[in-house]
Amino acid sequence: VTAARFARLRRQRRPVVLQGVELGACTRRWSAEYLRRAGGAGAVRIHVSAAPRMDFLRKNFVYRTLPFDIFVQRAAEAKHTEYFLSEDEKYYLRSLGEDPRQDIADIRKQFPVLAEDIQIPEYFEKEQFFSSVFRISSAGLQLWTHYDVMDNFLIQVTGKKRVVLYSPQDAPYLYLSGSKSEVLDVDNPDFEKYPLFLKAKRYECYLEAGDVLFIPALWFHNVISEEFGVGVNVFWKHLPSKCYDKNDTYGNKDPTAASRAMQILDRALKTLEELPEEYRDFYARRMVLRIQEKAYRTDYE
Repeated sequence: VTAARFARLRRQRRPVVLQGVELGACTRRWSAEYLRRAGGAGAVRIHVSAAPRMDFLRKNFVYRTLPFDIFVQRAAEAKHTEYFLSEDEKYYLRSLGEDPRQDIADIRKQFPVLAEDIQIPEYFEKEQFFSSVFRISSAGLQLWTHYDVMDNFLIQVTGKKRVVLYSPQDAPYLYLSGSKSEVLDVDNPDFEKYPLFLKAKRYECYLEAGDVLFIPALWFHNVISEEFGVGVNVFWKHLPSKCYDKNDTYGNKDPTAASRAMQILDRALKTLEELPEEYRDFYARRMVLRIQEKAYRTDYE
């Protein structure tokens, strides 16, 4: 895929799986044994869950710290002789900066030896680069449905993943809490509890080693690692830098204009509470119509 070809795909604002992208030696080298040897014994902060389906909203996992080489060994095992919660617990690493409050994740800084093995697709300008997040998951681990505010590549270096995606226009059906969906089981959802989820259109793809998934900003995604595997998420600022929160090191805070608009909306709704219920309902509906008229897109497929 040439840069020009990808630019055309990106303008469509739809996810796409890119195959045959040159990623370097990582796809051949990154076995569990090699990762342990090349990644070293530096401490990493990880998620540990007794349940395979991790829930960020209800926090059904704990954070623990392990030497990187020991973490890789455990993540690659099906059963553990040493564990925190249970012998079949799941592990997940989402790499962080040196000081997560100030520094972004960058594989070149946190894992310099491993970074030499991977070639990041150069489909965006260098000054647009935001972060490169190293991810390692146990087999069977499923991450919650969420959206990111930046365009990104999910590079599947080793192992297999299934990714379920939903369009930004289906946000009203996903029962959001912040950037995350309350619907944890996307395969067998509780429609009594989440009836609108029936309206959400599901897109699905499977990533093999060497595949690269382009996830446009605001597309919801739910990821399950079908095997022990290693991936690298690369995020870049496709909007002007001034649009993003300069204190955001994770790349998941809403654009500053969106955050301000939500604060203004909250104040407006608070003001409506001064009215009786009948009036509050009437003017709230008028506000919804105004928002639809002024801000909704009309060119969705």
